[in-house]
Amino acid sequence: MPALRNPATEVTIKRTLIGIAVTVVTLGALVALFVPFGGRGTDAANGDGRRGSSAPGDHDRVDLARRITDFTRDTVARSDYLPPLRAQRRTAAEAVGLFLDGRRAEAGRRLDDIDFGIRTYTDTATGRRFAEISDRAAEGRRGWGRVYIDLSATSRWSVQVPHPVADSGSEQLGIGVLRARRGGVLVMAGTHRNADKKGRADVAHRRDTVFDAVCDELAARRFPGLQVHGFADSTEPDYDVIASLGSADKGLPTARRAATALRRDGFAVCRAWARRCALEGRGNVQGREAEDQGVPFLHMEFSRTVRDDAARVKRASAAMAAALPS
Repeated sequence: MPALRNPATEVTIKRTLIGIAVTVVTLGALVALFVPFGGRGTDAANGDGRRGSSAPGDHDRVDLARRITDFTRDTVARSDYLPPLRAQRRTAAEAVGLFLDGRRAEAGRRLDDIDFGIRTYTDTATGRRFAEISDRAAEGRRGWGRVYIDLSATSRWSVQVPHPVADSGSEQLGIGVLRARRGGVLVMAGTHRNADKKGRADVAHRRDTVFDAVCDELAARRFPGLQVHGFADSTEPDYDVIASLGSADKGLPTARRAATALRRDGFAVCRAWARRCALEGRGNVQGREAEDQGVPFLHMEFSRTVRDDAARVKRASAAMAAALPS
């Protein structure tokens, strides 16, 4: 004999099943919020290779200037310095080379060996994509710096910032040049030049740094180099800019173009190839390597007054970028 149906019980069962379904859907939505696409959760590596971090991924838009300025203020200004081993310097340089050759996965694996990572994003000011190669281990301790690569064109030249913080605002000149012309690579030191009491953190005068190893790699690829510095107004009170070739001479045509462009834009330029100037950078080791490789190198010093004026920084950056060889 069939069991008698109980309408009240059926209603209760239906309500229970509906409640379970709603709970499952809600839990699914919550999981989707916290687990990125591809099934990578808080224990999986993010776009920069770190676990559980909120670093920029391929889809992110960031203000390049703000990102580098924050890095300078929050990390470079406070960082210690740990001298890298020769193998670590070589690995960093080789990985940058692999990335420039389009072998990005291999570059990422090499960088993993020294606990560096690669992040890519779009700069909100230019709409162009950039790659950031940076230290992700003990940030604020090793002081090995960063590399930024414009992905919108074939890389052809470098702009170098060896003394962020020490030469206050010099990173803004580097950012400005990178934004003003496509195809650039920005190499930036990761700590104050005096962070190490033995002088080992002054990357413009040391051959045993990650900064120098990367600049050597770029010089070997025949990338013209533009290195930006800063000087106190009292050092050369009659000038806004000291333009020189360091110890090199292959960059003279480029230096003349840059000096001419700056002078036309109202900057007073001391041209070291034409007269005696302070801070000519003849001991700069990146300039010496460029000379050995036979590639142009510019050593550009800017007064504190210029570096403190955002409008003049932008104009100076544009003038330098326009003078770089194609």
